[in-house]
Amino acid sequence: MIRTITEPARAIDVIHETDVLVVGSGPGGLAAALASARTGVQTTLVERYGCFGGNITQVGVEGFAWYRHPATVDSEGIGREFEDRAKAMGAALPEPQSISHALDAEAFKYVADVLVGEAGVQPMLHRMFVAPIVEDGEIRGIITESKAGREAILAKRVIDATGDADIAARVGAPVFKTPKDEMMSVSVMFSMCGVNKTAFIDAVKADPQTYADWAKDGEWSVTTAGKEDALFSPFLRKPFQAAHKAGILPDSLKTIAGTWGTVSDQGDLTYLNMVHMTLDGTDPDDLTTGEIEGRAQAMHAIAALRQFMPGCDNAKLRNFGMTLGIRDTRKIDAVYNMIDGDVRGQGRFDDSIGIFPEFIDGYGLLIIPTTGRYFHIPYRSMLPKSGPRNLIVAGRSLGGDKVSHAAVRNMMACAVAGQGAGVAAAISIKHDRDFHTVDIAKVQAELRRQGARIA
Repeated sequence: MIRTITEPARAIDVIHETDVLVVGSGPGGLAAALASARTGVQTTLVERYGCFGGNITQVGVEGFAWYRHPATVDSEGIGREFEDRAKAMGAALPEPQSISHALDAEAFKYVADVLVGEAGVQPMLHRMFVAPIVEDGEIRGIITESKAGREAILAKRVIDATGDADIAARVGAPVFKTPKDEMMSVSVMFSMCGVNKTAFIDAVKADPQTYADWAKDGEWSVTTAGKEDALFSPFLRKPFQAAHKAGILPDSLKTIAGTWGTVSDQGDLTYLNMVHMTLDGTDPDDLTTGEIEGRAQAMHAIAALRQFMPGCDNAKLRNFGMTLGIRDTRKIDAVYNMIDGDVRGQGRFDDSIGIFPEFIDGYGLLIIPTTGRYFHIPYRSMLPKSGPRNLIVAGRSLGGDKVSHAAVRNMMACAVAGQGAGVAAAISIKHDRDFHTVDIAKVQAELRRQGARIA
């Protein structure tokens, strides 16, 4: 039996009031805040860490659009602006497997600061959401915890961009999770320094890997559509196989393999996605285990690369991501839950708030958008089927099945959904309509004005 205590009742200071409150600043939340503010309403962005950007800056996932190929029909709007602005500010490098630029995780912290400041968004870092404020069937704001203690923030509309549907779950909106043993893996991202770029790239060119190699001679099961199999992928497994044979890596770490992002002239090898674990990102005990075990596995990976990857013999750890890279936790049961056929069959919706190419990466399925196919993201997939009014969910927690999640959980798709949610929040305030009755034509018109492509 679990012991309990009773918290004493207490009055909590209301420190801020706003029109639109965005909670969580990953690609979805950052795009939502910018879109809302640019629509002309007071907007506040709350983030639990000390920087905006979520998986980009806090985890170190720099390959924002690594799926983009010459025939890709890609998303437009604020997500593409992230990449373009980073390039203009010297915070991006060409990505090796695509016609995109990888974002510099550290420098993008500053890029995000500039974007937030230019849009007039009220920034509130170092505040963690701990409870919703619900009155008369409406969400009225949130309670945060910080070094200042508990504080209340009131809002007319709330956007849950936590990535884990934390607010939706706490207010009683219907949510669900894939069983833990079926969830997408969790990664510890890391970067190295001291790499000899010439030797490293020469070795890659001498033995180029493809997407088909993801599923060869390893512990992974990956299915492609076939057209991806011959395309180059910055994939590394052979150094780790050699390390196993040499006894440097234990048999328990046969899952170590993956991709690298960029290698700079200065010898920084970044966005190393080599460590993959199964855990529940909403369980703090799992997260504790994952952080500690993940860093240990990353150090094993570095030892293997130093020994068996040309150019890495004098390299060392540069940094870990600030936290784990979570791909898969709660999703809302939405007014419309997306399905496999929507993302693989070029789904079209009257309430589209943006497009995303036919890029599916997860649950053992990999499809790269090389043929110009794309699908619409429906507004209804961000609306909880029930629960308090004035709440919308952006980012990877959209309603849908496994295959649709493997598409919309990608960072550019999260930015598309975030921009749609931010505009919807602002339009709903301007016209005094809740999220479920807002005029979608007005939302779509504003999205077009902001440069988004919705059809």
